[in-house]
Amino acid sequence: MHLIDDEGVADKPTVGRSRPALTHFLTEPLRGALSLASLPLAAPLLTRAPRGDGHGVLVLPGLMADDLSTRPLRRFLELLGYDAHGWGLGRNRGPTAAIVAGLPRLVDALADSTGKKVSVIGWSLGGIFARELGREDPASIRQVITLASPYAMRDRQRSRADRAFRSQARSHVAGGVPPHSTRRQPIPVPTTAIFSRTDGIVDWRSCIEPAAPDHENVLVRASHLGIGVDPAVMWLLADRLAQPEDRWKPFEPPVRFRALFPEFS
Repeated sequence: MHLIDDEGVADKPTVGRSRPALTHFLTEPLRGALSLASLPLAAPLLTRAPRGDGHGVLVLPGLMADDLSTRPLRRFLELLGYDAHGWGLGRNRGPTAAIVAGLPRLVDALADSTGKKVSVIGWSLGGIFARELGREDPASIRQVITLASPYAMRDRQRSRADRAFRSQARSHVAGGVPPHSTRRQPIPVPTTAIFSRTDGIVDWRSCIEPAAPDHENVLVRASHLGIGVDPAVMWLLADRLAQPEDRWKPFEPPVRFRALFPEFS
């Protein structure tokens, strides 16, 4: 995965110039915990989610998180019939040498073991990595789904995670993350960008891109820290992953679940 230096890119006015609201930021831990706690209550509905076809799904964690954070999601996908895997690269400290070299190998290994293209789900920074994998190896990747991933952000100061990202800079490979001019460009595989207007970590407007025939943005009611364990998001992921390969179409929630998705309710 070739990563390009972002430091030489001039800071320009960005879509969504302000950091997320302080109230959204301060309530992130509580809202995330509530999403996780609601999973047992939602289990009867989630068991009715669309089933999988056995293809491989690679799930990438967010900044400073590891595979433990994505375990509930991966367990859910396994129950639906997918060959779901964490990345096994430890804590996501940003573009370290191990992560940059390891991600393409993970995609290749999963595609080889299943004999099918791989879907990649990335949470926050993990979604930025997921999109670049899709850009560089579309022959191996079926679709990319991002969860509150600020790939369209120009000014990293507008993220409340910027200090944590910079604290790991010594371990990053030369070149850093892709510049805005690269990240915001559509990738050659279908994408679904899942975002929340109450995100307390990154500006939600940096998590979306112009809609296109095979690129969509779906609004949910979730926190940044809880979006990967939110029951509505899990249903949405099941729906997106269950589509037949090469027959992708935009999300349309079942009538009984429309209230969970603000733009459809």
